[in-house]
Amino acid sequence: QVQLEESGGGVVQTGGSLRLSCAASGRRSHSLNMGWFRQAPGKEREFVAAVAWTGGRIYYSDSVQGRFTISRDDAAKSVYLQMNSLKPEDSAVYFCNAALSIATMKSGGEYWGRGTQVTVTV
Repeated sequence: QVQLEESGGGVVQTGGSLRLSCAASGRRSHSLNMGWFRQAPGKEREFVAAVAWTGGRIYYSDSVQGRFTISRDDAAKSVYLQMNSLKPEDSAVYFCNAALSIATMKSGGEYWGRGTQVTVTV
């Protein structure tokens, strides 16, 4: 019902920047709460940032607060993650997520993208 496609990953040096994009499509690709999660090798998937459909409230994990910025373009059915001051510990596969309920935004909603790799070198 909802397909999510990420783009924008890559390799960057410490202190550099990357911008991830996620485009939603499908019958229910509107009025969604959108967010980003990441998973590093050997670790569990963790919440990074999210933006609510209603009111546009934004949430960040403590580890990215002040460095990452999430935004959305509802006309384009897209969500973005601007990542600045990147650190090696930010290296992970980044997943786009869409939740029907605000309640599940930070734990992970119903729909997931396939992920895009972000690698930050020393």
